[in-house]
Amino acid sequence: MSAEFRISLFSAPLLNGAFSFYLFFWVEGYAGEEQLGKALEGSDVVIIPAGVPRKPGMTRDDLFNINAGIVKSLCTAIANYCPHALVNMISNPVNSTVPIAAEVFKKAGTYDEKKLFGVTTLDVVRAKTFYAAKANVNVPVIGGHAGVTILPLFSQATPKSNNLSDEEIKALTKRTQDGGTEVVEAKAGKGSATLSMAYAGAVFADACLMGLNGVPDIVECTFVQSSVRLGKNGADEVLGLGPLLKPELKASIEKGIQFANRS
Repeated sequence: MSAEFRISLFSAPLLNGAFSFYLFFWVEGYAGEEQLGKALEGSDVVIIPAGVPRKPGMTRDDLFNINAGIVKSLCTAIANYCPHALVNMISNPVNSTVPIAAEVFKKAGTYDEKKLFGVTTLDVVRAKTFYAAKANVNVPVIGGHAGVTILPLFSQATPKSNNLSDEEIKALTKRTQDGGTEVVEAKAGKGSATLSMAYAGAVFADACLMGLNGVPDIVECTFVQSSVRLGKNGADEVLGLGPLLKPELKASIEKGIQFANRS
């Protein structure tokens, strides 16, 4: 199911000559593959959260066999109906689904590395939340979106705090990396991090929309090559952080590429 949101502003005069303003939302719902084209056509931003959630004992990589096929078919439709849209990939394992999307777009001749994003904002939200008890800061998180590939840079947090020991930094890093597993286990098989992921997805989508509307200096961490500055063309600038690719992340990327090229 997908939905299109349309916003209209309506003003009505009051008896005293003032105006009262009303904001209306129209939502159009679409379901099934036969309506997918209509749902996507003309879109500027496409958010992909589709797939199955994790259950206790599962890693994000365990979701690959199911979610990879879903992502591949959706990206094929995106290439046909809205090839210039910004694509925000939430479906796990993000470390593999983003490469799948890239390969699909390459085959279709529509790939633009500035417009494909793996949404890792939830890792930033978690790092900031866990760190908040120690200091009110912003924490950049780089790498991928699974386990040890998640790299919160507490040393680059702003404003900088010198009060944390190395042991505390290690503990916060570990908890950020295992934040999703913590939620899955706490829900005991009844779901994964749905609410926090919805919030994180909305934060990143809002950043994309601000960039498209010309708001300057919109910087977000995301699964591309590094952090990016968002603008009217998607990722206007990639903020390089050096050779930090972990073997686990490289393996996930290769797995996605191999799946996309299988057929």
